[in-house]
Amino acid sequence: MKKRTIALLMSAAMATSMIAATLTACAEEGDTWANWADVDTSEHVVITYMTTGDKPEGEALENLNAMMDQLNAILTEKVNAELAIQFISWTDYLSNYNLTLASMDGSVDLVGTASDWLDAWPNAKNGAFLELSEDMLQTYAPATWASVPAENWEMCKYDGEIYLMPEDGYTQWTNHGFAYRLDWAREAGLENGVHSWEDMTTYFQHVKEAHPELKYMWDSDGTNYATMVGGWISSHSNYISIDGLNSGAMWGGTKETPYTIYSPYVTDTDSLVEFAKLMKEWDELGVWPTDVLNNNGADNRMEFRSGQVAAEQHHTQTWADLCSKNEANKIYQDDEDAEVGFFYFGEETGNLTSLNITHGAMAVSAASENPERALMVYDLIRNDQACYRLFNFGIEGVSYEVVDDVYKKEPEGYNSDTQNINGMTNFWWGRNDTLDLKNSTNNWEAINALYAKYDEVAQPYMYGQFVADVDSISSQINNISEIHTNYMKQIAYGKYSGTAEEIVAEYQQALIDAGIEDVTAELQAQITELYGE
Repeated sequence: MKKRTIALLMSAAMATSMIAATLTACAEEGDTWANWADVDTSEHVVITYMTTGDKPEGEALENLNAMMDQLNAILTEKVNAELAIQFISWTDYLSNYNLTLASMDGSVDLVGTASDWLDAWPNAKNGAFLELSEDMLQTYAPATWASVPAENWEMCKYDGEIYLMPEDGYTQWTNHGFAYRLDWAREAGLENGVHSWEDMTTYFQHVKEAHPELKYMWDSDGTNYATMVGGWISSHSNYISIDGLNSGAMWGGTKETPYTIYSPYVTDTDSLVEFAKLMKEWDELGVWPTDVLNNNGADNRMEFRSGQVAAEQHHTQTWADLCSKNEANKIYQDDEDAEVGFFYFGEETGNLTSLNITHGAMAVSAASENPERALMVYDLIRNDQACYRLFNFGIEGVSYEVVDDVYKKEPEGYNSDTQNINGMTNFWWGRNDTLDLKNSTNNWEAINALYAKYDEVAQPYMYGQFVADVDSISSQINNISEIHTNYMKQIAYGKYSGTAEEIVAEYQQALIDAGIEDVTAELQAQITELYGE
């Protein structure tokens, strides 16, 4: 792996007497970036930022480029660099993401990554990311270094070295659940809304009778099977999962004993049978289309926004948007009594884990030819107000307007399809509450009330420093994941033959035959080695 030390970096910088005049402004602005005046930035460089997402086209691309022109003017003035974006399309994104990093051709510098869905630790282990020494961070990303607590930097280490800069200063909840029509739940006698899977069933039964005009109750595209069963387990146990082992999150511990590893998918038989029975009931009730497993063209969220369906399954941040009275959510324009509630998975047992701070993080490619300047660019985008607002919100007056320096609203004539800059830059690796602007149309009374409940029950993610060595068990994990997908699609949508007891027994035996108990034992050994008995 390509390694650099701060001594080499500083000696190379000091060897050149020319100091970029543009950095003088940094010293004048305050102490945060004052030391950048000693960094040689005489050579103009382009820093490439790699993120997941489809590249905008047409008018959207024109608006993105207009924003980038303004941003790059600032970056050029401050650090004599400009930023380019390399998009990794959502189609087969993980394979293409990892292949791009593995090429080590110097084509990317800043890399948006995550420990739970973008293979941050495997890429660090494989040498794709640069080791970031404390001196290097203090010198080239001083604002980020100062804002991240020491204990959070510890969570960004692999084998004793820092590889990630965490998005730990931004409030977000990505735990999943069902958004639903609260006004319709009250019609069903659920005055306080939906707070359990049983309530959700009552809600669906009412909607079936009272709102026959709906296209479906939930126009699912058949891909929510893992989240559904995971949500059920969270709601009926104290299980907490280890992120990143497989998409099913099939191993973990409990809130009380997090370092005793098990898989509820083979131990919690009675609960899984109950889940299978309820999903068969929902299927027979007509909650989703009969061809749900092949319903690839569904856009349930859009349909929920326009009042065509009764539920949307996603995370809290999505619910916060769906309860916003903006133009995208037409239900509020069509029905003045419309309200959107949220039933979060784990609510019955208070089983909620705070978001892992490396759910979003920024890394520097080990093949970057300008890692120092890459860090400087990142530090500005994360911590400088002008850069932050451009990169996250766009051009003021075009893509957003500021209200009371706290909120942002959409300008007249705003078109989210072409002017939603946040949805183009996909900067999920360094958002910052101190610079962020709240959406003025959000229902902050409801959002803050839910966040307050979360704060009461949530516990920290317990496996932040656990980097599983899966070399000896990867083939078993792959086989287990395939089994989970094949069976859980049937179970979670009630599309199985025979009884619930029979399909769960068949599923669990297949997991055992694939070696799930061996994987559990290996993970336990590694957890014990790291955290002790």
